[in-house]
Amino acid sequence: MAGFRDGLKLGFKEGETAFLLLLLKRRLGVLSLSHEQRVSRLSVDQLEDLGEALLDFTAMADLERHLAGLS
Repeated sequence: MAGFRDGLKLGFKEGETAFLLLLLKRRLGVLSLSHEQRVSRLSVDQLEDLGEALLDFTAMADLERHLAGLS
């Protein structure tokens, strides 16, 4: 049963990551491969924080500041 739950969590994270990348591209334009990779490595909690923060983003610098604050 633990394997099933782990699979669900992984699927949820992948879906949430893909959705956030889509929203970021819609808001900011083309993302660099580096930005996409950094977003893909975020935890579920960090993805949720990013999802909320991106509502206020107006420029790529906003994403960069947010990601820098996570490391």
